[in-house]
Amino acid sequence: MPRMTHRSPGYFLSRLFLFVFAVSCALQAQNGPLYFRVKLDPALGSEPRSGRLIIFLSSSPTPEKELGLGFGPEARSVRVEAREIDHIEPGETIELYGNEPSYPAPLAQAPAGDYQVMALLDETHRYVYNKDESGDVRSEVVALKQFNPAQAGAIELTLSTAIPERPAPTPAAGEMLDFESRALSAFWGRPIHMRGVVLLPPNYEKSTRRYPTVYWTHGFGADLHSLAERVVSRYAKGMASGDLPPMIYVLLDESCPGGTHEFADSVNNGPWGKALTTELIPYLEKKYRMMARPSGRFLTGHSSGGWAALWLQVAHPKVFGGTWPTAPDPSDFRAFTGPDLTRTPLPNFYYDAQGKPWPLVRMDGQEVMSLEQYTRQEYVLGSYGGQIASFEWVFSPRAKDGTPEKLFDRATGVIDPVVAKAWEKYDIAAILRGHAAELRPLLQDKIHLTVGTADTFHLDTPAHLLDETMKQLGIRAQFTYLPGKTHMDLYSDGLMKTIGKEMEAAVEQGSERKRGEKQVPKHQ
Repeated sequence: MPRMTHRSPGYFLSRLFLFVFAVSCALQAQNGPLYFRVKLDPALGSEPRSGRLIIFLSSSPTPEKELGLGFGPEARSVRVEAREIDHIEPGETIELYGNEPSYPAPLAQAPAGDYQVMALLDETHRYVYNKDESGDVRSEVVALKQFNPAQAGAIELTLSTAIPERPAPTPAAGEMLDFESRALSAFWGRPIHMRGVVLLPPNYEKSTRRYPTVYWTHGFGADLHSLAERVVSRYAKGMASGDLPPMIYVLLDESCPGGTHEFADSVNNGPWGKALTTELIPYLEKKYRMMARPSGRFLTGHSSGGWAALWLQVAHPKVFGGTWPTAPDPSDFRAFTGPDLTRTPLPNFYYDAQGKPWPLVRMDGQEVMSLEQYTRQEYVLGSYGGQIASFEWVFSPRAKDGTPEKLFDRATGVIDPVVAKAWEKYDIAAILRGHAAELRPLLQDKIHLTVGTADTFHLDTPAHLLDETMKQLGIRAQFTYLPGKTHMDLYSDGLMKTIGKEMEAAVEQGSERKRGEKQVPKHQ
């Protein structure tokens, strides 16, 4: 029988302290900063998957069924990090340790509190463009109460929900347009289609007349589905009620993998302007009773679509008889959402000369998001398809790896002067200054631009600069600045109806000119 040894109470207390200390150290070593272990549920199928794995960490107090990235003030409540996944097998787990791109900072640096978290595998790479999750897979939203990211350790998430693809768009009115372009197909080495909806006037089938045609395209983030589901009905109701004149509306989808191609001929996206003016329009004018002359072809669009409508008129002045862009993307690169890209030396893309961030998004008169914040958020979500990257797909030269050259360093905001120089080819104000003698007679009274004085993205600033340029060059144009209107509510007081009436008047003026030309004897 072993001999009993007597120990003092202090001995046991000291041993207990050492034990608790050792367990605490072990737990801290085991937990450490927040990281994620994301598993692909085998129940989703036997095929491997790939895409951009995005983690959303939200501090919203409202229980959510699905998390997503906010815009402006809402963006501050959602943190995000992401990583490109080339291959994940069913049942396989991917770990993200916080050294991936993140916004606004690594998730492990978030303050302690209550959170919700969700993982999304963006297989289609559409999320950065318009937050479209169809075709992707995601996890359930997991609540994290009294959560300290600095010591959280691993959080396990399972990609278990497959988000179905949206069905093909079916507009309530109009005819779907699907045209294969020879020029674009030759550029890409595969069939490329130009898509949209053709909306005919209510009395088209009962008449024999030819109608003027309006070519419309959407802003950044829209696509064929939103066009067919929302835009078509607005124009159909407008013509049915008499608010809009009877015309043929060709509603064009300008979305593409790089963002929006904006119907500009580009070394990265291909010859979209050429395809529209030399292929699609002749095809449509043979198929439908359209006025096949410049005075019967009009352009309009909003935001990026507004830039496209303005660009097409300037780049192809003999094809179109007038353009009505609304809140177009920067048309004068002396104010490219802030920085002056024509200045020497070039400014920083993120900060002005005093080190103050360039503001990008304003709401209710307050600056809520800087150009740097917007760009960094976009960079986390994907290297292509976002708004800033979309500009590069349209304006930049092609890099050796086949992608567009970056205008600026994403980490520092330093602008590449060679790329900035190449962008001058798409600076509408610079084009007008450089070709004023040629363009002046072709553009007189053809540009009708509208923007709000409180535009959400400060697009009233480049509009004012373009306005001044055209006045200096003697090119008559109509610039309308709607007091207090933003990027989002510009059409709330009947702007569509106003544009329709102005187009109708332009048709009549064109018809009068045509009648006058016929009355001139041939020998004159």
